[in-house]
Amino acid sequence: MSHLIIAPVILPLVAGAIILLLYRRPGAGLAINLAATMALFGISIALLGGAASGAYGVYALGDWPAPYGIVLVQDRLSALMVALTAALALSALLYATSGALRRDGHFHALFQFQLFGLNGAFLTGDLFNLFVFFEVLLIASYGLLLCGEGGGRDRTRAALHYVVLNLAGSAVFLVALGIIYSVTGTLNMADLAVKVANVRSEDAGLLGSGSLLLLVVFALKAALLPLHFWLPAAYSHAAAPVAALFAVMTKVGVYAILRVYTLIFGTTSVAGAALDWLLPLAILTIVLAGLGALAATSLRRLVSYLVILSVGTLLAGVSLFNAAGLAAALYYLLHTTLVTGALYLVADLIARSRGGVGDDLASGPAPARASLGMLFMLGAVAIAGLPPLSGFLGKLLVLEAAIGHAGMAWLWAGLLGSSLLAIIALSRAGSSLFWHTSGESKIRVRPAALVYAALPLAASPLLVVFAEPVSDYASATAAQLLAPEGYILAVLGSSLGAIAP
Repeated sequence: MSHLIIAPVILPLVAGAIILLLYRRPGAGLAINLAATMALFGISIALLGGAASGAYGVYALGDWPAPYGIVLVQDRLSALMVALTAALALSALLYATSGALRRDGHFHALFQFQLFGLNGAFLTGDLFNLFVFFEVLLIASYGLLLCGEGGGRDRTRAALHYVVLNLAGSAVFLVALGIIYSVTGTLNMADLAVKVANVRSEDAGLLGSGSLLLLVVFALKAALLPLHFWLPAAYSHAAAPVAALFAVMTKVGVYAILRVYTLIFGTTSVAGAALDWLLPLAILTIVLAGLGALAATSLRRLVSYLVILSVGTLLAGVSLFNAAGLAAALYYLLHTTLVTGALYLVADLIARSRGGVGDDLASGPAPARASLGMLFMLGAVAIAGLPPLSGFLGKLLVLEAAIGHAGMAWLWAGLLGSSLLAIIALSRAGSSLFWHTSGESKIRVRPAALVYAALPLAASPLLVVFAEPVSDYASATAAQLLAPEGYILAVLGSSLGAIAP
């Protein structure tokens, strides 16, 4: 049992607690936050390397065997999500060092607690602990949403809506867990996979209700239509480093759908009922997000709708429920998380360089820096899905995976149509921000901030250069998800025979 598996959970928890004790010394908080996040990145790379072979790592807390004790499980998917979170978090934190947040002790503590919740959600092997980690990351996000300067009434209103909706989602989550436990007597994911496959026919309807309630909760976390309306206001009013980190939060909902509906419900009729809803909702989300991006009046709000569009694209790939669709979704997940996170940082730099008008797209000519124009163009090409960057490859893989599927025509029309809307919206934004301007901005932007904003954007060309190994890893991860027997055996081990009905 490798103790490295629990490190991404313990490290940010301990670091956050220490920062709280030193919150009156923001310099110390910043140093601890940076050191812990860099260490987390190194640990995540080690976990990713260990998972690449396809081996499972199981950490039983207190050495209590599953399903009676709490377990953390490392497989290809969880290791990938932890590494992605660490990479985005490091970029966002480095960017925060160039602004006022570097002196905010509460921000540094909440940042680490957010990572604690995110990593726990990705590594847990238990549905109840998934709920617990959801609550941890959400509580931290409530505080992070209010961090930073210039929030005002709009940020407070957006934060209030965000809190109320997520509290409602948490209540539904608990109801769903209660229903599932009443039928199966367990919430360990591997144990659930065994018992759900053998559930009595008279309990199938109740179990299906719990499954659909879980889908509602995960759809809310992922911002899937019609539960998406909280995201544009919340993300567009958050401080830039916070919004950048939040780009991975919607992916927690996507991850939970992937994990639950491949491992626990598998190919049962329960999974089929949920997946019947998933594809049409994903397509509608894609179309609505494209229209929202077209109507956006600020760059940050435009990026927020592109986050929703990316969620629709991801879940469209997931809803195909085949190896090609899951692999395409995983490749696109890497691309969109890093690029949308970077675009929040770029939007903040643009707003700073334009002075009082900020990132308002309807404010008329205002000074802008040419160096920011290059970053914006790179991000726009990547997120719109234009060649030769990774967005094009990701969307192409999703479209290819849909060939032969009953919903192929609708998915192709929705994805290609929304991509056109995104291109128009981004072209209009670029024209407003950089083409019709009144000269070069005189407001100084720190060169370090430009570099930090460019770091996650660099992932897009790198995902093209290393497309083959990344695609191979995504395909192997998809195959592992669609063959959950290995996960079940790794977690339950010798107790499998005694537990199975």
